[in-house]
Amino acid sequence: MDFDVAIVGYGPTGLVLASALGEAGHRVAVFERWPSLYGMPRLTHIDGETARIIQATGDLDQALREASVAEVYEWRNGAGELLLTVDWSGRSSGYAAHYTMYQPHIEDAIDQRVRRYPNVNVHQGTGVVALDQDRDHVRLTVRPWRRDRDEQWSIGTEDRTVTARYVVGADGANSFVRNALGVEQIDLGVDDRWLNIDTECVQPLGPRFQVARQFCDPEQPNMFMPIGKFRQRFEVGLRPEDDAAAMETADWAWRWLRQRHDLGPESIRILRQIVYTFSARTAVTWRRGRVLLAGDAAHTMPPYMGQGACSGMRDGITLGWKLDLVLRGLAGEALLDTYEAERRPHAESIQRCSVELGKVANLKDKTAAAARDAAFRRGELPPLPPFPTITGGVVHRTPTGEPSPLAGTLAPQGIVGTSNGSGRFDDVVGGGFSLISQKDVRALLNSEQRELLTALDLSVATFIPGTPDSVNDSDGTYTRYFADTATDTVISRPDFHLYWAGQAQDAPAALEALRAQLCWTGSRTPLATGADA
Repeated sequence: MDFDVAIVGYGPTGLVLASALGEAGHRVAVFERWPSLYGMPRLTHIDGETARIIQATGDLDQALREASVAEVYEWRNGAGELLLTVDWSGRSSGYAAHYTMYQPHIEDAIDQRVRRYPNVNVHQGTGVVALDQDRDHVRLTVRPWRRDRDEQWSIGTEDRTVTARYVVGADGANSFVRNALGVEQIDLGVDDRWLNIDTECVQPLGPRFQVARQFCDPEQPNMFMPIGKFRQRFEVGLRPEDDAAAMETADWAWRWLRQRHDLGPESIRILRQIVYTFSARTAVTWRRGRVLLAGDAAHTMPPYMGQGACSGMRDGITLGWKLDLVLRGLAGEALLDTYEAERRPHAESIQRCSVELGKVANLKDKTAAAARDAAFRRGELPPLPPFPTITGGVVHRTPTGEPSPLAGTLAPQGIVGTSNGSGRFDDVVGGGFSLISQKDVRALLNSEQRELLTALDLSVATFIPGTPDSVNDSDGTYTRYFADTATDTVISRPDFHLYWAGQAQDAPAALEALRAQLCWTGSRTPLATGADA
């Protein structure tokens, strides 16, 4: 077997997965048709949870070095009247709840981490052209590939065959892997076309442009938002009569920018100008045997919630820890079925909300738009639904089968201190599974439960001075969390969702339930090192 896992695609989803599996010591191959990272800001927004994923898989300070905290997202009508303010303030996962940022910085930061792992082989400019699988492995035929932004063609004549225990298709909305598997998609019928104009600021644009604003204008929907501190995005919705090719010219962009925003080359420099077609599609299954789908290969959504790439990165970190346990022989293959059980409902909930927001943004009938505006003024429209949590798969359950309180919600991350220093919890204590408590939980565990902690590489942290697992709750994050939730102990998963929260005396039973839900075998498989292809 050449590799443990072959990843097809090296965008945000593939980057996160490659880093997670590389750190775990598995033999990984990445195949990406583009010869280099994309280098343009398709993704412009992340949330605090995604920032924590980046912290786990790359150099976060490098990734967010030009990022800006985003506090609000305004929705206005064509006259500029405020219809809706989406509150993006607050904290999540140890970070601001929302950021605008420059995607190439994130991809570079994770890619540099990936390159440090000798067990990860990244093959850019190499496409996958055939796929088939047997009972215990998958065969990929790979070929040198060249593609420009308008057309693609294969080059070279030397196809190679590589084998892997598992393959993950993270190769985008037009996924070769998904198509090779014959997996169909559920299509919600979104077909919105928007012109994207990404710019770099020559001079500060002022406070007006520091807030994301969506203009629901029936004449021509449009929006703008910052891309971190030094760049700005402008988008314009296409009407049926609009000529996409003409709108992609520099003359059209400068005319629009001057008329709409009084901006010209003295203020900004255009980095990229392209018409995108938004879609909302979900693969009918995310797993066929030893092949799994992730990111846009599994689900696409319109950008109105800024969650497309965030959802893909969540796929990557979740799939990473589940593949790790299976590859190490600690968990049975059935654990991989919980990946879709967890991630599909979460992604589809965000997808549906994005679709509904898109209907508001793209309403072009003036009479209907006026009725919409009046309904907003009267406060008759329902509020946005709460952001989804994990409800399926590996979360603790009550005797009736429902997720127990707080199970599946995001775990807190605060600043902690030990004798070795202080910093964010994941950096000081460790990522992966963790057990955090105000009590000495280890003293309550039997030998088998302690062995489970060891096998899972589970980090234990207690806020009791003098205990072996003692840490200092430096900024009070955990003290506040336990007080607010009436708990004193939590078990967190490697993707930063809580498996369980409750009282210390119930932690042993929760660990036993976790063991069962992980399809635990406990027979560790030695890791192989190094691979070439």
